[in-house]
Amino acid sequence: MMDKYLQKWKYILEMRPVLLKNALYSDGTADYLEPDQPKAGDLVSIRFRTAKDNVDNVWLCCRSEYSHGLSQGAGKQAQLPELEMEKYETSDGFDYYFAVILIEESSCSYHFKIRNGIADYYYDRMGVTREIREEYAFRIVPGFSTPDWAKGAVMYQILVDRFYNGDRSNDVLTGEYAYIHGHSKATADWQKMPDTMNVGEFYGGDLKGVSDKLDYLKDLGVEVIYFNPLFVSPSNHKYDIQDYDNIDPHYGAIVEDEGELLPEGVYDNTKASRYIKRVTSQANLKASNEIFIRLVEQAHKRGMRVILDGVFNHCGSFNKWLDKERIYQAGGGYAPGAYTEKESPYSNFFKFYDENAWPNNPTYDGWWGHDTLPKLNYEGSRALLEYVLSIGKKWVSPPFSADGWRLDVAADLGHGKHFNHYFWQAFRHAVKEANPGAIILAEHYGDPSDWLMGDQWDTVMNYDAFMEPITYFLTGMEKHSDDYREDLLGNYAAFEGAMRYNMTKFLTPSLYCAMNELSNHDHSRFLTRTNHKVGRVGDLGYEAASEGVDKAILKEAVVFQMTWPGAPTLYYGDEAGVCGFTDPDNRRTYPWGGEDKELLHFHKAMIRIHKEHRVLRTGSVLFLAGEAHLLCYARFSRKEQIIVMINNDRVPREKNLSVWEAGIPKECELVQLLFVDRDSFSLTSVVHDVTDGKLAVILPAHSALVLKRKHGRR
Repeated sequence: MMDKYLQKWKYILEMRPVLLKNALYSDGTADYLEPDQPKAGDLVSIRFRTAKDNVDNVWLCCRSEYSHGLSQGAGKQAQLPELEMEKYETSDGFDYYFAVILIEESSCSYHFKIRNGIADYYYDRMGVTREIREEYAFRIVPGFSTPDWAKGAVMYQILVDRFYNGDRSNDVLTGEYAYIHGHSKATADWQKMPDTMNVGEFYGGDLKGVSDKLDYLKDLGVEVIYFNPLFVSPSNHKYDIQDYDNIDPHYGAIVEDEGELLPEGVYDNTKASRYIKRVTSQANLKASNEIFIRLVEQAHKRGMRVILDGVFNHCGSFNKWLDKERIYQAGGGYAPGAYTEKESPYSNFFKFYDENAWPNNPTYDGWWGHDTLPKLNYEGSRALLEYVLSIGKKWVSPPFSADGWRLDVAADLGHGKHFNHYFWQAFRHAVKEANPGAIILAEHYGDPSDWLMGDQWDTVMNYDAFMEPITYFLTGMEKHSDDYREDLLGNYAAFEGAMRYNMTKFLTPSLYCAMNELSNHDHSRFLTRTNHKVGRVGDLGYEAASEGVDKAILKEAVVFQMTWPGAPTLYYGDEAGVCGFTDPDNRRTYPWGGEDKELLHFHKAMIRIHKEHRVLRTGSVLFLAGEAHLLCYARFSRKEQIIVMINNDRVPREKNLSVWEAGIPKECELVQLLFVDRDSFSLTSVVHDVTDGKLAVILPAHSALVLKRKHGRR
């Protein structure tokens, strides 16, 4: 009897085709979730793909956030409701299944169960598994959406002082005021390297300079400008804001300009009458705000959006609420600051440790202990909370009409996690009420999932699922150039694992507008990382940042940046070949007239390819293959398929790549969109054959290839 039983199952197993795991696919894009940003009450079609005639059944296993007793924890065989999916189409060697569910008020998570013979498999955001992994389930948050304009948008980050000087009459003057390392300093030489320890050194870039270069940005292909802070501030980086209501006149316009500079050796800013007039004059503030309004109008006319930097965790010691420097007291017309008087209307805007230290109380809480960065005490002041929420609304509303906020050190805001989440929920409500199309994009290191629940941030600056993994894979360098990891250079397994895992921390609408940067104002320039020099400018010197750099590796990184899900974001000057160690060396001026023309033309070409192919904005992504120094993946939809191959090795690599998994017919042609190697790049439409689902190519050393399926038969 037992022999007959075993023979029966042996027969079944022999007749059952082997499960083609590479064919199994679903994600949160429109091909597999319709509508892809559903609201409560919507009927949603969830879809799944298998190889043709390769499985017996597919089930959708779905639970709502408020379902109880359904999950036994991560990695265990949780008993979830199973809805059998119906096969609705067979095409290009695949079967497509669907099931329809009603979206309720609460969020829901789901995965798929696949039966092949007597074996059950599961599919989640990490791929195929034999066990249920609820932590990697797909997730739908009803009513959560991110702006369509931001998905895959080409962004451009500008630190205004270093971009272009369009109006010399508003330049910061040497000796205008004192701050941290001495008097403010005007730098006449645009090509000069930044001082290593001087936040009061200025080159004169301003909003007029950005206006003058809008056509350059348009020609480059930029769709969104992200500004580092623009509000009144004494530093060149402006993360120490003194007035949230107004654009700094040094970036805008100075129409009233009188008073004295500080004499040498004097550091009392109550005597800095020239500075006080410049930054407190209502005429100057109004004129500067008008310049911003016109700049946004000009950008919008060119089809570009504008994102502001919101620094709401802390302000600056010059801030009119604190007024440690007493410049608002000296200027007159302002309420006393919390530093100067205990009875100040702003005294509970900050946390003071000694209630007996007034007047001029120095015991306020500073972010990371910095007395120039007083931490805002929202828990102690409802008025402060409401004021900052009004600032969030003000700048995304007419007449300013900015298109969103990037939030500085957003996870640090407040004195505890509970209030932090409460604040960002309130901030989202305020901003989206004022401008439903505005984006809320946070700076965050580490797991952002607690804030990406649909009720707080839209997305983040993408360090964990973009900048860090691709930097290690292509250069082996840490993002500050503080370490070199030879074990991570070209380590495909580590790269793919980091990317897959960290991408699961995003809701799909968040992932597709995440800010994907190679460089920014906080880290070394990517081009500098290619030289494998560990250290900073104070240790190695300015010249070392550009010694031994490898532009071929930067071009590989740009290919990846422009073909990976998210919003590819250039840091001003990267496209021109600017080098630099971590800040302040990464904040060198844009080299107008001295651009690396090869890199500039290459960036334009890759941006054009990105913008011309919708699949690169919102299509699915699939790792096809990888090995040491070699990366191959696809961006695809039912209508369009693109293959990307990057060889970061010093020698040519031959690859017979399986591409049918991306929905590419097993017998077809792919047309070349771009080929780049160490010496040049080509946009020539070379045709490559796919035979039996495979693509045979030879990639030269340090090269990349972007191919698109050519529709029609050979």
